[in-house]
Amino acid sequence: MSDKKADVLVWGPMHAALTQNLDRDFTVHNRWEIKDLDAWAAEHADKVRGVITSGVFGTDNALLDRLPNLQVVNSFGVGYDAVDTAYLARRGIQLSNTPDVLNNAVAETAMALMLCVSRRISQAERFVRAGQWTTGKFPLGNDLCGKTCGIVGLGKIGKTIAKRAAAFDMNIAYFRRGEPYADVSYTHYGDLQELARASDCMIVIVPGGPETQHLINRDVLKALGPKSYLINVARGSVVDEKALVASLLASEIAGAGLDVFEDEPNVPAELMSLDNVVLTPHIGSGTYETRQAMADLVFANVSAYFADGSLVTPVQL
Repeated sequence: MSDKKADVLVWGPMHAALTQNLDRDFTVHNRWEIKDLDAWAAEHADKVRGVITSGVFGTDNALLDRLPNLQVVNSFGVGYDAVDTAYLARRGIQLSNTPDVLNNAVAETAMALMLCVSRRISQAERFVRAGQWTTGKFPLGNDLCGKTCGIVGLGKIGKTIAKRAAAFDMNIAYFRRGEPYADVSYTHYGDLQELARASDCMIVIVPGGPETQHLINRDVLKALGPKSYLINVARGSVVDEKALVASLLASEIAGAGLDVFEDEPNVPAELMSLDNVVLTPHIGSGTYETRQAMADLVFANVSAYFADGSLVTPVQL
């Protein structure tokens, strides 16, 4: 029997459709609207059995400690590095995310950034708007056709990116520690610097977290070289941002397309000032269709859990 009026704590403002559905079927407590957390906790904390959050908001263990009957955390987004999974596992709290439904949108963002930085699209648009076309010629860009697209992280999104890049007649290579995937014909590199040396454009699409912290460091960037580009649609933590700035200023790489940053929404001033860098505000999954699908999947997870204890897309902790 469905427990439709279960109490849930929503960490931050969510997609409108998700908000509407949660308000209809559950007793919702909005974390960002709580003025006096102690007073709220004294009255409601022991009733909360679910938390809805996102990769942007994450969770705070100090607050979760105050929810003695918490059973499940449902996260809006595929990445869950902002949630302490070890903590959830210790308490036996389940976790869900929203995989697969955003693969196409993130892959399109990666391709857009690769096109923008290699063909200087953003720079060219500024050139026209500034009225410079009437007095000068715009510099040439670089083809993608025939070039090598190196993918750091050939998961589901990585494979979707590979298909898009292959449609541009690019050669595909990927990095994976250990043995190559048996069902993939793309060129495999077990050494990240070797992949960087082979890549004309290197796209980063690995999960965030301690295991990938600063995976892309100064040595990798130097290996990428002065004619090649870095694209990051993963997490800002995966790239050593200070090393990236230093490499760009030293012309050790040709440019970068960045959708994610180490301290969002704060972007280093040095990156802002460089014409060979394309910057977007973490819009990888930012389409109407994809965000609706993500909202639907979060709600499906919440509903399933409070109906029969199952999750549509559980994360193995």
